Amino acid sequence: MGVPDWQDEYLGLPGDNLNLYAVMKLFQESETLEAFERNLNGEDSRINNLDLNGDNMVDYITVSDFVDGDVHNITLRVFLNQHESQDVAVFIVEQLRNGEVQIQLIGDEALYGKNYIIEPNYAETPNPGYTGSSGISVVRYNYYDIAGWPVIRYIYHPAYVVWRSSWYWDYYPVYWNPWRTHYWHFYYGYHYNWYTYYHRHYRPWKHIRYSGYNNFYCNRVRVYSPTVTVNINRGVYRNTYSRPDRRRAGEQLYARTHTRSVNRNTARSATSRNSTVTRRTTVKAPANRNAANRSTQVRSSGRSITSRQASKVQNSRSSAGSRSAVSSRSSASKPAAKVQSRTSPASSRSAV
Repeated sequence: MGVPDWQDEYLGLPGDNLNLYAVMKLFQESETLEAFERNLNGEDSRINNLDLNGDNMVDYITVSDFVDGDVHNITLRVFLNQHESQDVAVFIVEQLRNGEVQIQLIGDEALYGKNYIIEPNYAETPNPGYTGSSGISVVRYNYYDIAGWPVIRYIYHPAYVVWRSSWYWDYYPVYWNPWRTHYWHFYYGYHYNWYTYYHRHYRPWKHIRYSGYNNFYCNRVRVYSPTVTVNINRGVYRNTYSRPDRRRAGEQLYARTHTRSVNRNTARSATSRNSTVTRRTTVKAPANRNAANRSTQVRSSGRSITSRQASKVQNSRSSAGSRSAVSSRSSASKPAAKVQSRTSPASSRSAV
C-alpha cells in the first residue's frame, strides 16, 4: 500500500522544510551529538532545508544538550541574525528505572504547530489514528531498544561531557557552506519515498511524556524569534510552496541517489564474499606433521630476522618523525581560523 499523499504531511509552516522523521532517523544512527550536528547540516543528507531569515540560503542548525537530572533536552536551534535565534525542535531523552530510556522529538510550536511530536513505535498499544489507517507494517521498539542506540549510550556514559554547540551567527565550522534552499515540493518529492520507512519505525504522538517539559525546557531553555512570528503572519515563507512542478525532480533525485547507494552496498558485499573465497582456496595443509613443523620453524625464523630489521627502520622513522612533529608544532603556534561568513544571498530562490 502506498504512503499517504502530500496533503497529509503538509503543515503550511516553516517546519515543512525540516522533516522530523528524517531527523529522528539520523539521530538513531549517530554515534555522538557532534556527529549528529555535522550530518544534520550536511548538504548530502538532504534533511535541512530551513530558511528562517529569508535570505534564500539554508540555515545552520546548532545542537545543544541541556540536562535536567536523568533527562536530556537536546535542542535544535537556528540563529537568524546577531540578536535573534529560534528553537526548531527538541529531543527529550529520559532514562527510566532499570536502564530503560524513552525519547520524543517535539517540533517547536511556532514552526510545527501545537503538539507536533515524533517518537518510535513503542511496543505498546499503537496510535490507531495513524498506524491503523496507513496499512504500514510497523517495527516495534521497547525502552531497552532505545537505550541501545549509539548516541543514547554516549550521553549516558559516565565520562560524557555535556555537548553545547560552539557555533553561532556568522561563525560556522570551516567544513560547512550554505546552499540555496529548495522549493518545498522538491524537498517533499525526495523524502516521499522514505515515508514508508519513516512510519514503520516512528509515529506521531499527541502527548508529551516528560513531566518537566514546561517548567524546565519551556521556561528555562526555549528561545523564540519575534521575526519568525512576524514572517509567518505576513506569509513570507509561502513562496516555498510556489513550484509544485518540482516534486518530480525531487523524486528523480531520490531514485538516482538511492540506486547508487544500493549499488555501492552490493559491490562491497560482493567484494567481501570474493575475498573470503580467495582466502579459503589459497590455504593448503602441509603434507605431514614434520613438514608443518619445519615450515613453521622457517617462517618463525624469517619473522624474527624481519622483525629486527623492521625495528631498526621503525626506530629511525620514529626519530625523524619526532623531530618533524616538534618542528610542525613550533610552526603552528596560531590555530586555523574557524570563522566562515555566510555566503551572500541570491536575489531569488533556486529552481532546483
